[in-house]
Amino acid sequence: MSDDRVHIVSSQVLVDDWARVTKYTIDFKRRDGRVERQIRQVYNRGDGAVILPIDPARKTVLLIRQFRMPVFTDDRNGFIIEACAGLLDENDPETAIRKEAEEELGYHIKEVTRVLVAYSSPGSVKECLSYFLAHYTPADRVSAGGGSPHEGEDIEVLELPLAEAVAMVKRGEIRDAKTVILLQYVALFGDGRE
Repeated sequence: MSDDRVHIVSSQVLVDDWARVTKYTIDFKRRDGRVERQIRQVYNRGDGAVILPIDPARKTVLLIRQFRMPVFTDDRNGFIIEACAGLLDENDPETAIRKEAEEELGYHIKEVTRVLVAYSSPGSVKECLSYFLAHYTPADRVSAGGGSPHEGEDIEVLELPLAEAVAMVKRGEIRDAKTVILLQYVALFGDGRE
């Protein structure tokens, strides 16, 4: 498939605040040759990275619990368990995720392994995430973590047995897609460094 099937007729920025929402009018050439005018909106707040640190000796993982407004608007319980993640800003994915791990988890992560790159919700969200795994030990802890208060973060650090975290996915207690993906990756393929 080539992009000659799509022609942008117009674009209009609807929101440019914490994120940018752009409305596109496109002419889309269908597989049967018909051209159809369509409207699409794209939510863009930048690309990101996510990490699941694993202690292979103790078979534990580091996760976080934090408030997420979209989840709150859905079920009035906006506190969700997820893997440490953040935007790239001006950094490459590896640098960005090391900074996030230290800020949110309180751990200095020495080596990271990128296991995949994927779009989060490509129907409307531009964000592409780099997924990382890493080993950690208790000796790698450099602070209590908890995030950046000036960014409005109030993050609880959770250290869980890997088997329990996987069971929490099955029970519906971990509902964050990026976290589910990383836990399933480890369950299927190991920790990426074996």
